[in-house]
Amino acid sequence: MILDEVEVVSAERVSPSYVRVELAGPALAECGVDGPLHDQRMKLVLPNRAGRLPSFADMDESWWDTWMQIPEDERGSIRTYTIRDLVGSGRERRLVVDIVVHESGEHSGPGNDWALQARPGDRVIVLAPRLGHAFGGIEWSPGDASRLLLVGDETATPAIRGILRDLPASAQGAAFIEVPTAEDIQRDVVAPDGVEITWLPRGSAPRGGSLHAAVIAWLTGSAAPAPQLADDEIDPDLWETPVYSSSGEEVAPGTRVPAGNAPYGGLYAWIAGESKVVTGLRRRLVTDLGVDRAQVAFMGYWRDGVAMRS
Repeated sequence: MILDEVEVVSAERVSPSYVRVELAGPALAECGVDGPLHDQRMKLVLPNRAGRLPSFADMDESWWDTWMQIPEDERGSIRTYTIRDLVGSGRERRLVVDIVVHESGEHSGPGNDWALQARPGDRVIVLAPRLGHAFGGIEWSPGDASRLLLVGDETATPAIRGILRDLPASAQGAAFIEVPTAEDIQRDVVAPDGVEITWLPRGSAPRGGSLHAAVIAWLTGSAAPAPQLADDEIDPDLWETPVYSSSGEEVAPGTRVPAGNAPYGGLYAWIAGESKVVTGLRRRLVTDLGVDRAQVAFMGYWRDGVAMRS
């Protein structure tokens, strides 16, 4: 992996809810994966309140444990993002990341505050994949699915963009993306002709409401409201894929339903975003509709009102 200090070379507010940051540094010459990026995750270590970064010079693969031993007011904050793009090569290689932002206020976190103030010359530490080395952080795994479903909110948009970009030209399916405003719609998304993209500006409507209805209508032909969930039914760390469950439940990946089996044969769904919204879709798909868990990845990227640690 790459764990090194890099420099901001540009930071642009590309829409009301996104700041696009471009990072550069000698270590990024080796940044990448042996294949498509898809939804590749990476991390940024942000400066502490005094504007200083911790030193990772003597840290190895167990860097997390070492980092956690640094006093909290000294170590800064870690936030996870999706690699939007890698451009250039060698020492000119740049890592591009889109960061969701809102105006600073009561619920403003370190990532939001840093992105709003980011300027060329700022320094951060990047944790990212190194070419030729195992890293993880890609959850997209459709196998031989014949029909694809991608669902997410503004935090999942960069990952959905990457997946759509890297799909084969023959791919078939749909993507439903909820964003805060119509100005956040990204009209330059590249996708196969057979994958329909639906943007759902939220405005003042409840979070996830239109997203839930649109997804269920696509699957069943009839829209349904999101289930009402109590707080104790929502797992803020929800992360379930065909090969992993955050609940600790044993997962035994099976063979996906053959393409000819109705009604959800050949389907693979990738769903990410706010944990309550993702939990509601999980209940609807797995519990109510009977979609096999081996056909779905559910990822709670964040929880409304809960400060994320990394």
